[in-house]
Amino acid sequence: MDLVIGPLDLPAHVDEALAVQAVAFGLGPDEVAVRRQIVLRHMTNPGARAFGATVGDRLVGFVYGMPNDRTHWWSTVVQPYLRGQGNEHWLDDSFVITELHVHPEHQNRGAGRALITTITDTAAEPRSILSAIDTESPARALYRSLGYRDLARRVLFPSAPRPYAVMGAPLPLLRP
Repeated sequence: MDLVIGPLDLPAHVDEALAVQAVAFGLGPDEVAVRRQIVLRHMTNPGARAFGATVGDRLVGFVYGMPNDRTHWWSTVVQPYLRGQGNEHWLDDSFVITELHVHPEHQNRGAGRALITTITDTAAEPRSILSAIDTESPARALYRSLGYRDLARRVLFPSAPRPYAVMGAPLPLLRP
């Protein structure tokens, strides 16, 4: 079956999306329960939107994001790291990719690329920022291929066991 990318009513499909994230990111039930509340809260922010990747009637990937707001928790955590690298201005006029996950059975088939380019193509902001685990990974390689570059590394989030990198790219994203 063909992969279809389209708008996703994330609040209505939050459990399906978090099931994908749990498998892709290795989350346990307690972490999923916490993230469920975070996702639902995020989707009430102005400009927040989501897209899904489906095969048949099965959600196999999703992305969501919103225009950055310096008062949001994520921005307050990454701001000192960005400032230290001379990149604090990236927090202004940016669209944040909050989450992007593809079920492992559907990775490396273009779903992640299609999701992130689709959501950023709808952004009014001139650039996009995101955070990813600070290790060389297929996700980081994908982001680099789209024009993202490291803005800050070794970013520590309070409850995350591993450091993250904050990456940014001008919009529109690069195409292959």
